[in-house]
Amino acid sequence: MATRYFGAPVTRNEDGRLLTGRALFVDDIDLPNMLHAALVRSPHAHARIRAVDTTAALRRPGVVAVYTAADLGEVGRPGPLLVPPPPIKDIVFHERTQVPLAKDKVKHVGEPVAFVVAESRYVAEDAAADVAVDYDPLPAVVDLEAALRPKAPLVHDDLHSNMAARARQARGDYASAAARAHKVIRRRLTYDRGASHPIETRGVVAQWDDKADRLTVWDTTQAPVFLRGGLAALFGLSEHQVRVVAPFIGGGFGPKIMLFYPEEVLVPWAARRLDRPVKWIEDRHEHFFATTQERGQTHDAEMAVDKDGRILGIKDVFLHDTGAYDPYGLTVPINSQCTLLGPYVVPAYDSTFTAVFTNKPIVTPYRGAGRQHGVFVVERLLDIAARELGIDRTEIRRRNYIAPDAFPYKNEIIYQDFTALEYDSGNYGPILDKALDLVGYERFLKEEQPRLRAQGRHVGIGVVSYVEGTGIGPYEGARVQVQASGKVSLATGVGTQGQGHFTSFAQIIADQVGVDVRDVDVVTGDTDQFYWGAGTFASRGAVVAGNAINEAAKVVRQKILRLAAEHFECAEADLELENGEVSVTGVPGRSIKLGVLAGRANPMRGAVKPGTEPGLEATSYFGPPMGATASGVHAMIVEIDPETMAVDIRKYVVVHDCGTVINPLILAGQIQGGAGDRQRVLRRTDFRRAGPDQECVARRVPAADGSRRAGGHDRPHRDAIAAQSARHQGCRGGGRDSGRRPVRAGSRRRARPRTPRPRGARHPAQSQPPLEARARLRAIV
Repeated sequence: MATRYFGAPVTRNEDGRLLTGRALFVDDIDLPNMLHAALVRSPHAHARIRAVDTTAALRRPGVVAVYTAADLGEVGRPGPLLVPPPPIKDIVFHERTQVPLAKDKVKHVGEPVAFVVAESRYVAEDAAADVAVDYDPLPAVVDLEAALRPKAPLVHDDLHSNMAARARQARGDYASAAARAHKVIRRRLTYDRGASHPIETRGVVAQWDDKADRLTVWDTTQAPVFLRGGLAALFGLSEHQVRVVAPFIGGGFGPKIMLFYPEEVLVPWAARRLDRPVKWIEDRHEHFFATTQERGQTHDAEMAVDKDGRILGIKDVFLHDTGAYDPYGLTVPINSQCTLLGPYVVPAYDSTFTAVFTNKPIVTPYRGAGRQHGVFVVERLLDIAARELGIDRTEIRRRNYIAPDAFPYKNEIIYQDFTALEYDSGNYGPILDKALDLVGYERFLKEEQPRLRAQGRHVGIGVVSYVEGTGIGPYEGARVQVQASGKVSLATGVGTQGQGHFTSFAQIIADQVGVDVRDVDVVTGDTDQFYWGAGTFASRGAVVAGNAINEAAKVVRQKILRLAAEHFECAEADLELENGEVSVTGVPGRSIKLGVLAGRANPMRGAVKPGTEPGLEATSYFGPPMGATASGVHAMIVEIDPETMAVDIRKYVVVHDCGTVINPLILAGQIQGGAGDRQRVLRRTDFRRAGPDQECVARRVPAADGSRRAGGHDRPHRDAIAAQSARHQGCRGGGRDSGRRPVRAGSRRRARPRTPRPRGARHPAQSQPPLEARARLRAIV
């Protein structure tokens, strides 16, 4: 079968609606008689709740209801554990999940205490300020090591310590490897915590139809099917009584896969109780503490190498900040543990992590979900080893790469999908060569760097290799149907947050069914349209949902050809399927439109042959036995101003092996967006103690970038190459992984940004860069 659309740079089907304001987002939902909600959130990281007085709030005109934990009954119980711990020997895991409203104690800043419903958001916000909560502040645990000390304040009073989990995975004999090593590199490496900040914050709208006995929820979730099932169970409803719609979403990135946020329980509960639609939209300030965050980790890592720089073994002991609760299990630290192995042969590996409860917001997967931590650790150790051994940084990587003929490559440790980590394919040398060529590696080291350093400028180059597991299960499904209009509809359980699904999925179908890519109508994230699905996460849409779509479209194609062959009384091999019609090869005028054929497949009268199905429709599911493997190399030339620590990214190159490309236009945007998201939003959320009672406050600390200076640029020169491997797993190659969001290029910030001052917090002295920043400057090579 010839492919017309698969692999072509088709412009996106969804952009017409997005660019003209016709795309539906949750905040666009405006229902008659709708109420609005606001939450009373704790200003303390850790405190006892002595009393909650809602009297003043209820007296305010326009307030309909104010709820506390005492009003919720069974609905107020802790949420579900979304991902149980994997089957790792001797693993320790303490399950503690969040509640919709805190009752006796708050465990992080922003934890909800009361829920206000009013005629407008303005009234709801004012009424929330009227709610008087009597807190008894407690010491907060913020630092990971301090949280594990014997007399540290306990986040959860029923536990003997703040250890949330511990897991060790090992293979080979690291002690023996270290004993015979030429050199052992040891470092403590820290990865900061941060918040996600998508363009669209979270939101929930719920409507209860008393006559239909049915609940409809519009939600910015990445997992609408699981949300539907959970709400049905929570409220004692049939799943057919609950419809969840995840419309267009302005960025997901992982935090929106989390279930169940307090608002996802409270908004539909209040809508049923009050028999009126209720709406809540997270404001930007709330997002700092109401939405789950990315992870902070501290690694004590060591690498044993021989005199030629070959890795003999790696040992890593790290602490993982899970926040106040752990509803998403151990996905993030397991990813860190596994991804640290990278594209390298590591004969001996010993990794132990301890997840720690702290008085901070919950940590769940966010953009990479712990993978980049592992990459950071192994790549930093390789750079240090190369320097100490006098080996070029790229050569030491090349010497340790897994050979192309060694695949599939078994790593013998458990991955996040509960199976032994295995790389299905890879050929890392050519990817590295391409990246070095694009960035001008040799020219920079021999000509540019010496010249610029002679001028007193701090310029350096970095090269990083990585492997990323993608396309994990459990499954996805799809229903493909030819309609009477001749157009083709697709319904699938995954949601969309800007990945281009409405186009790439349509390309798969268009080739199979022989229609124009613009004639494929795609519906995602609506549980009334498709009943089953795991959701959009972990770079799995093209591999898992794409395969299900392809299989369903193949069945529809077979049905079309079979029915047309009966109509023309010819063999199926004599038929051509293209341009929305079936024709007999070499016989002009003998053709039938797909819409007409769809009508014949659903007759109003007459007999239907036994064993046949009505309609030109098929449903298929796909569950991979293991994930697919993507890999790549990033290379970057940077300059740092030693006075301000401003970072000027002068050139940035990405070469990424993502399998067979469905749409190179979308892929380019995904890679550039993924790189741009990190380079322009490099920052951390800094939790500090403030005040005599050791309260915890948070502040957003942006990194400086992009300032113009002599020889600088408004934005970096960036190249992105998508490499296609010979071996792959997925929908005709299927696309393993890429960055996930197109980002507007060219944004700029001041070289020394002014940090907003939280209440009760002091600005640190800024007469010179902090010590940690000056240490990092010395490490630039």
